[in-house]
Amino acid sequence: MTDFTDDASSSSSNRVSAQAHLRSGEFKKRKAGRKKFNETRHPIYKGVRQRCGKWVCELRQPDQKKSRIWLGTFTCPDMAARAYDVAALALKGESAALNFPHEASTLPRIASKCSVKDLQCAAAEAAEGFFEVEVKASGLEEKEEESRREVVYLDEEELFNMPGLIDSMAEGLILTPPAMQKGFNWNDFDDDMENAVDFSLWSD
Repeated sequence: MTDFTDDASSSSSNRVSAQAHLRSGEFKKRKAGRKKFNETRHPIYKGVRQRCGKWVCELRQPDQKKSRIWLGTFTCPDMAARAYDVAALALKGESAALNFPHEASTLPRIASKCSVKDLQCAAAEAAEGFFEVEVKASGLEEKEEESRREVVYLDEEELFNMPGLIDSMAEGLILTPPAMQKGFNWNDFDDDMENAVDFSLWSD
């Protein structure tokens, strides 16, 4: 009889301690949802997320909520976004929500009942075409910037005839100064020295 009461009291004490732990917040429940998926998803483009440093694109099929069509891996999010737009136009038509709605007329159109492989190929071609256009545009911009930065080379030596100027300056150093052209008589200097009065340069 005592064993039964002891077991009952121990189980009730365990329940009380568990409830106390829950109230204190030691056992925190994790939030539901795919946290990692939300972090890697692109903040602007639909159907684009980052994985291993690259951008992947996938599109949910209209009839099946859980199944997705894999469109490929791309180097930049813009390429993945255009691949998504091509696939969305093929599956959903004009009612599709696009990443670049103003460029819908320039995107390739494929049949809505095409295979998944055809859809993937069309999306990849559209992304590569966009990449080539971007590379050409960036190359033209770089050339324009280089042409703006070009500095006209001015040859100062030719403009001011620097070699001739340096030669004439050297000749000027060799010439005798005009004051020394009169000559100098040492005899006159000796007479002047005899009549000279001794004086000191410094006063005591």
